[in-house]
Amino acid sequence: MSVLQKPEKGPVIHDWRPEDPAFWGSSGKQTATRNLWISIPALLLAFAVWMVWSTVIVRLNAIGFSFTTDQLFWLAALPGLSGATLRVFYSFMVPIFGGRRWTALSTASLLLPSIWMGFAVQDPSTSYSVFVLIALLCGFGGGNFASSMSNISFFYPKSQQGTALGLNAGLGNLGVSVMQFCVPLVITFGVFGFMGGSPQALPDGGQLWLQNAGFIWVPFIVLVTVLAWFGMNDLSSARASFSEQAVIFKRKHNWLMCWLYLATFGSFIGFSAAFPLLIKTSFPDVIALKFAFLGPLVGALVRPLGGWLADKLGGAKVTLWNFVAMIVMVFGVMHFLPQNGSGGNFYGYLGMFMLLFITTGIGNGSTFRMIPVIFRTQHEKACVGKPPAVREQALKNAGKESAAVLGFSSAMGAFGAFFIPKSFGTSMAQTGGPEMAFYMFVGFYLSCIVVTWWWYARKGAATPC
Repeated sequence: MSVLQKPEKGPVIHDWRPEDPAFWGSSGKQTATRNLWISIPALLLAFAVWMVWSTVIVRLNAIGFSFTTDQLFWLAALPGLSGATLRVFYSFMVPIFGGRRWTALSTASLLLPSIWMGFAVQDPSTSYSVFVLIALLCGFGGGNFASSMSNISFFYPKSQQGTALGLNAGLGNLGVSVMQFCVPLVITFGVFGFMGGSPQALPDGGQLWLQNAGFIWVPFIVLVTVLAWFGMNDLSSARASFSEQAVIFKRKHNWLMCWLYLATFGSFIGFSAAFPLLIKTSFPDVIALKFAFLGPLVGALVRPLGGWLADKLGGAKVTLWNFVAMIVMVFGVMHFLPQNGSGGNFYGYLGMFMLLFITTGIGNGSTFRMIPVIFRTQHEKACVGKPPAVREQALKNAGKESAAVLGFSSAMGAFGAFFIPKSFGTSMAQTGGPEMAFYMFVGFYLSCIVVTWWWYARKGAATPC
């Protein structure tokens, strides 16, 4: 083993060559796998904390608060706004601070909103503005995705990035479903005994421990923070200043992929945030929290499938037809909605929404697979006929740029977590139903079909992928 390879035993790795088959087979794959399987639970917890308000708002008024439907949709939307904004900054942090250190720090930051929420919901005098602030702090969880995906992209060869990123994102996205499944259970009894505080009384004589929606994540956050600090690695080859990464703002394909990812991931996370309250307002007789977790569950589980299909069939082809399917599913959802407050079919509505969630998950995986291919292709074209050293440097630059674009496009996509719940709230306030918002989404998906076809999928496209 060369001197350069010895640091691989420590937290900082100086010799990292995932495209070298011998290196990958001897030690690279094992190291990458370890980092991936610590990254996944860290990201799962981040998504759980980010989206926790989607379940809390359904029970807030039942324990003595009196917020309007629009105010409740705001609480569901605000973590999306702050999380998306933080992703802009988080997307550049791994090359500056290192993946291990940043994962540990960003995971530990989830303790603040989790603990504060646990105390705030126990006090009936807590003001709406305090809940707004806690909801904004839950955006810490949303920011983590950008840095996590950027970090994992450095560990894997291009041929395996679709699968690796799909696993990291898909299983990390499961945090939404895990949260929406677990929170309705843990708030029904005193998980932490006297240390968890007193229950809140319900109008029907029952009790809730709504504080557990925040407290339940605390021990897991502490555990994963320790695992990240002692079990992950920093790659010195991934180091880059902000100015080196900022070149992506001049790249047309960065902005095009941001547009597409806003439609796929933005839809997944936005529908996840709005789904519980959307069920409650459209079908008041249905217990929303019994079904809400199913959408994020199927969307997260199929995300690796989207990456795998893109590896096999081509990212642009999968993405194009997936947008077509998304439009069909939106019309299916609207078909089963109640009209003028009556009629409707909940199970038809639920089934179509599940299919819509599946398409968002497939699109998440396929669009993220497109990014490394696009930037590698662009840099390879630019160095045709040039010396091997120039080509090697071009491929390194392609890796750094694609990692930055993965993070930045995830930031833009996360704004869906704000716009979609807010669109539903506005649509209901102005028209009495969510249909106006759905028609807006259809228009957006149509624009994405045009973008995907023209730049990436048509015969003769400048950058086929």
